[in-house]
Amino acid sequence: MPTPKRVPKYQRHKGRNLARVTINGKDHYLGRYDSPESYSEYERLIAEWLLQDVVVPDEKDKLTMLELMAGYLNYAHGYYVKRGTPTREFELIAEVFRPLRKLYGHVLAVEFGPRALKCVRQTLIEKGLSRKHINKQVGRIVRAFKHAASEEWIPVETYQALRTVEGLKKGRSAAPEHPPIKPVSQAHVDAVLRRARPMLRAMIQLQLYTGCRPSEALMMRPMDICQKNAIWRYQPESHKTEHHDMRRVIFIGPKAQEVIAPYLVRPRDAYCFPPREAEEQRRQVAHAQRRTPLNQGNTPKEGRSKQIFTKHYSVGAYRTAIRRICDNIGIPRWSPNQLRHSAATEIRRDFGLDAAQVVLGHASAATTEIYADTNEQLAAKVAGERG
Repeated sequence: MPTPKRVPKYQRHKGRNLARVTINGKDHYLGRYDSPESYSEYERLIAEWLLQDVVVPDEKDKLTMLELMAGYLNYAHGYYVKRGTPTREFELIAEVFRPLRKLYGHVLAVEFGPRALKCVRQTLIEKGLSRKHINKQVGRIVRAFKHAASEEWIPVETYQALRTVEGLKKGRSAAPEHPPIKPVSQAHVDAVLRRARPMLRAMIQLQLYTGCRPSEALMMRPMDICQKNAIWRYQPESHKTEHHDMRRVIFIGPKAQEVIAPYLVRPRDAYCFPPREAEEQRRQVAHAQRRTPLNQGNTPKEGRSKQIFTKHYSVGAYRTAIRRICDNIGIPRWSPNQLRHSAATEIRRDFGLDAAQVVLGHASAATTEIYADTNEQLAAKVAGERG
């Protein structure tokens, strides 16, 4: 069996709150600690490090699981990319490879069979992950073996054997069923809007009025918006289904126009909702509310922060800002994705399923059904009139 190769750990630099990894005696800083971007960069560096010593053997029964994972991560880092940045898919692959690496890293790939795959799946169940998420993660492991077989690193029979493992069935495993995402109560939205700062309030209202995805709202730039007609047309620089060669246009009506107009007064290629600007707003409010005299240290500390800002909000930061307000005012937590569900439900109720499908940018009405709750009040009315 190959000699174990110790994988460098993901660490935290406390002074700067940055993630880092030490490889061959050199520190590599990965970005803000515990952020998705830092984990993505960590897995990329580890994959490159593992590949330094990887030589795919001529004999297919000599490749280890560690080498197979390193090779697939290297491939995935170049394949699952949008605008030069690894997508969430790469992070999910790296995530499921951690228990796989821990349990079977130094086992030969040809010895990894259905029972070993079920063992990895059991560790995911014990972590409390949902059934659907576990099935998708197991599918990513199988897809790594498919890639290895296509590159002739392993016999195709190894991949075919793993395909015999069926996904977990609803109600027939210990994996929990996460409830579907529901629209958020308008009362809870209003409660957050009353406490939110201007930029966060604008992002929430933009989603409600347009039904756009959180990521589409956060990456808005003046250059992406055509303002020639009464109804503006916004084409995001990137969107969820662009790799399927689908076009995405978001229509912005008068209410949404009024919300975003103040944020369009900036360079055409600048993002409308930069975190640095939001932080400056927060500091100005905090400074105005302080009671300490100016001559006793109550002076604005502009330019003295060591905080590192991204060009636009991440979905995670946006979600955290909303949930922080929810916790402070004592209402149930909700997330930006629920705003899209709320918009979809209202559009379907007022304009029909076809209208909701077009506005949300879905290729299939079946997808829209997931987002738009059926109108139970209308069903009750029909039942009352028909019997």
